[in-house]
Amino acid sequence: MVKPVPRSIAHTPANPAPPWATSPPPMARGRCRIPRQQNRGWFSLVGSLVLGALPLLPLLPLVAQTLEDPAPTYPLAPPPAGIDPLPSQRETQQLQTLVPDYRISALQPDHEGKLWAASWQGVARLDPETGRVLSVLNLPNTVVGALAQDRSHRLWVGTYEGIKRVDLRTSEITAQNFTLPSNRVLSLLVDRRGYLWVGSDRGLALISPDQGLLMTTLQKLPGVSANALALDQRGQLWVGTLAGLVQVDTARASVLRTVSDIPGQLVQTLVADRFESLWIGTPAGLMVMDTTTGEVYRSVTALKDQNVTSLRFDRDLDRLWVGTDRGLFLINPYNGAIEDQILNLPSSEVLAISPNTGNKLWIGTREGLAWVGMGRNQARAHFTFSP
Repeated sequence: MVKPVPRSIAHTPANPAPPWATSPPPMARGRCRIPRQQNRGWFSLVGSLVLGALPLLPLLPLVAQTLEDPAPTYPLAPPPAGIDPLPSQRETQQLQTLVPDYRISALQPDHEGKLWAASWQGVARLDPETGRVLSVLNLPNTVVGALAQDRSHRLWVGTYEGIKRVDLRTSEITAQNFTLPSNRVLSLLVDRRGYLWVGSDRGLALISPDQGLLMTTLQKLPGVSANALALDQRGQLWVGTLAGLVQVDTARASVLRTVSDIPGQLVQTLVADRFESLWIGTPAGLMVMDTTTGEVYRSVTALKDQNVTSLRFDRDLDRLWVGTDRGLFLINPYNGAIEDQILNLPSSEVLAISPNTGNKLWIGTREGLAWVGMGRNQARAHFTFSP
């Protein structure tokens, strides 16, 4: 007797079934019929899903890589070359690309009676009686902010890249690699002990010139920037800052007192007299302070609201030369009256003064050097560092 063939086998197509059909997944076992009316909706749904997934096809390799390696690593590469230089490089670049600056930033007589003139073009030594240039220092950085001479007659030059020492006997220039609070030197002063104070835009440093050692620094200086330095009658150091005055104990390099209630606030220049008073130049005028009490007790009316940039007493300390951005004036320190004004300066902005040097008054301005004969008020321009 022949057994009947099951209908499912009888209608099996001639082509062999694919391998996966012989062992369907557990969920695919058995037979499931879908009504024809539902087929159309089913295929429409599948088609819409496929079409919607087409824009995501380029991301499939990234998805596969992410599934295989959940923490991919990326090759190290240097950052692209910068366009703008760093702040320190930018300042140097600006100084090199701008037009030459002929300002005379500092004047310093030496022990032989000669005059050192510092500018943003270099440093020169002059014969103040004849005006002849004796020598010019070949400095790596010509932007000079301050000058000072120590007890051994060495010249210290403060630049915007640190300080240099010049031996006047051998003309040897030595770069001092001290770790200063900032290499931008704004002021220099030798105290009564012979130590050198270096003022920068980020604080103070104390240096032993003979030993060539950095003794200490005062970086947390109230007012931050040491723009000007002066010694009072007791030998203590006064520092003009961005926010007033700071008194510093020279023995311990510590702050003794701060004075902030100064008109103009920004102290640009200082000079002490023989009566324990400190003369203070600010953008708001000329003030006088008692160094024993720290009280500003006087404001010179004749220079009210004028930008005072430099101060120096004459040899007899009975007249005060006041440099402003409007010229140079001779002041009577007892009554504050203006006794004279110097005319024909290369620039109205006076930055440095050296009275009684070679029987002349030497004046550093923003546009060059000038001198005035004793008893005269007409200045003559000097050719050193002039346009």
